[in-house]
Amino acid sequence: MGKIIREKHHRLTPECYTGHQIVVFTLCVQERKSVFTNNNIVEYFRNTLLEEAHRQQCDIHMYLFMPDHLHLIIEGKSDDANILKMVNGFKQRTGYWLYQHRHEFHWQKDYYDHIIRNSEDLRKQIEYILQNPVRKGIVVDWKQFPHKGSTVYNFDEWS
Repeated sequence: MGKIIREKHHRLTPECYTGHQIVVFTLCVQERKSVFTNNNIVEYFRNTLLEEAHRQQCDIHMYLFMPDHLHLIIEGKSDDANILKMVNGFKQRTGYWLYQHRHEFHWQKDYYDHIIRNSEDLRKQIEYILQNPVRKGIVVDWKQFPHKGSTVYNFDEWS
């Protein structure tokens, strides 16, 4: 008889994602396939992301769509904010869209995340993520990369 493989549960409890928390996420496309190279797809995903953030009372300190993954830094704006529900709602809605329109692409089941503890860590995380397209050789300067944004900052004024 075969060995039963149990699914690993997410390491943080759901309460860690509620209220005034700041959480960094990396969501990957299954098999690291490049789907975020099409401006129309990125625009649909960006709009869905902003709708879910509004619905769950969250700010997005930043989003950055690399060809095969998405970086997010999300903060709850109220005691009732639910960051986990926001991310899961986004993945569900966009996953369904992929199933209907680009069935060869799927989200990876889980994601990487961690909680930001202070403003210095937040700034370092944002700067590190902004450099991702430079490290990958997509652009020379992060400001050239089009698939990024924030509901908090104007990156045109970011130094």
